Amino acid sequence: MLELTKKPRTDGLVEICAVVPAARVAAVSEAISEAVEPAVPGTDVFPRSTPGSRLRGARGLRELTQGRLAAKIGVSVPNISAMENDRRPIGKAMAKKLGEALDFSYRVFL
Repeated sequence: MLELTKKPRTDGLVEICAVVPAARVAAVSEAISEAVEPAVPGTDVFPRSTPGSRLRGARGLRELTQGRLAAKIGVSVPNISAMENDRRPIGKAMAKKLGEALDFSYRVFL
């Protein structure tokens, strides 16, 4: 039996099919419409943004002290301070721990 095949798109776009509750159709449709609008790069909006400043901001949003964050991810307070002041790089493994503890995508901290 022949199977229908579909050629992949070559224009850099991806098709998405989603099943959503009827009450959320408008919200999902609006979110998709906003997603296809040209976005302004974060570096244009926040030119001095660094991984450390984003960490400090995320910690502040979650109302955590450096000590409480350090305890949550198992590092010392001076390590958190050094990362926030860009004296210590935030590697991928650490970014994942921070993302999980602060409920953010780890990519924010890279």
